[in-house]
Amino acid sequence: MSTALVPSHLLAPAGTGNLDAYIQEVYKIPVLTLEEEQDLALRYRDEEDIDAARRLVLAHLRFVVHVAKGYSGYGLNLGDLIQEGNIGLMKAVKRFDPDREVRLVSFAVHWIRAEMHEFILRNWRIVKVATTKAQRKLFFNLRKNKKRLGWLSMAEVNRVAEDLGVKPETVLEMESRLSGQDIGFDLTAADDEDKPQVAPAAYLETHVADPEIHVTDADESEHNNGLLYQGLGELDKRSQDIIRRRWLSEDKSTLQELADVYGVSAERIRQLEANAMKKLRASLAA
Repeated sequence: MSTALVPSHLLAPAGTGNLDAYIQEVYKIPVLTLEEEQDLALRYRDEEDIDAARRLVLAHLRFVVHVAKGYSGYGLNLGDLIQEGNIGLMKAVKRFDPDREVRLVSFAVHWIRAEMHEFILRNWRIVKVATTKAQRKLFFNLRKNKKRLGWLSMAEVNRVAEDLGVKPETVLEMESRLSGQDIGFDLTAADDEDKPQVAPAAYLETHVADPEIHVTDADESEHNNGLLYQGLGELDKRSQDIIRRRWLSEDKSTLQELADVYGVSAERIRQLEANAMKKLRASLAA
């Protein structure tokens, strides 16, 4: 459904600069009776009457405002929430089936809240706090409980986990995310010079991409490998085979497997391995 069927000043109240005027205007739009709603819904479904869809949307804008006010505690602009809810309302009108004998408002509430939830999750923090379906459900339910109870006790954590079908560890992790806050990577100068703020840029520095370190590490690794194979060359054939099969092979052999190969005890293989490792360490240290 195109957003063109609704006047832009009603679809996006955040752009009007006067949210109160928008709310007053949508509350002036008459509420539809059951018969009117059914007639409009049938006209839109059967005849693709865009004007009927437009009247359905306009008559329910007040309900979007009501739902949006319920999410005012998330610190986001109410006008933006209403705008997202209006998109959900239009999606609901497009999918509404009047033959199911359900009022549009009961069907649309799920679409309206879904759009608002997605907007909140995208904008509540710089880093998205919930990605999976379980985390999204936990985010809204846990925040509601924390506003009422503060920090949750372990018994409350277990109860929330049981109610929502998640692990207690997941509840604790989400509680930690809810208690955090965004910090700028490069902080501005602190007002209090006695208590300077330390920007994350100062302690999150990484040298992983430093070309000099890459070259140095590669040279050191090549040097150590050369010493290792030089040391192996100084061992007898049996000791070489034991070291390769015990340490350098992906499918490592056990002491008993090598003992069976050489017809000696596992303890003897352990002694040979220990002597070979001692010689290799000496070679690497030289």
